[in-house]
Amino acid sequence: MTQDWRLSCHPDILKLLAYWQQKCDGRLMPSRGDIKPEEIVGFLPYIILVDVVPDERRFIYRLVGTGEAQVRGNDPTGKPVGENYFAASRDLALGRYEKVCATRAPLYADDNNFQVDDRYVSEACLFLPLSENGETVNMVMVLSVNRDLYNS
Repeated sequence: MTQDWRLSCHPDILKLLAYWQQKCDGRLMPSRGDIKPEEIVGFLPYIILVDVVPDERRFIYRLVGTGEAQVRGNDPTGKPVGENYFAASRDLALGRYEKVCATRAPLYADDNNFQVDDRYVSEACLFLPLSENGETVNMVMVLSVNRDLYNS
């Protein structure tokens, strides 16, 4: 990740990144078990957990926070990201998860004014890889913030 985005991103992005880095504890990435919900309570409504699966679905929503589900207008828990993405395009959404899996590193994404149904959305997301074996990404944790919704 480049350092430039850290100068202007939402402070919650930096707080969760610091938490994730602490949980790495000298490893490339932490496991899901290292992440304690009680330690990140304020973020939970906007946290998404996505399983990385070895079939054509590739990425499946394991958990979608209540605030995130409200902004989306639905709860895609249990559904494939490719069919239930919340981004400017399917390719963009899937590409971000693929990049996190390939690099095994955090990814920051800032999207301004993409259209979803009759609304325009601005959001910033932090994608954080998780791994049970310390090598292969088996889950991605996402924090989504900075949303402004209005009717077109």
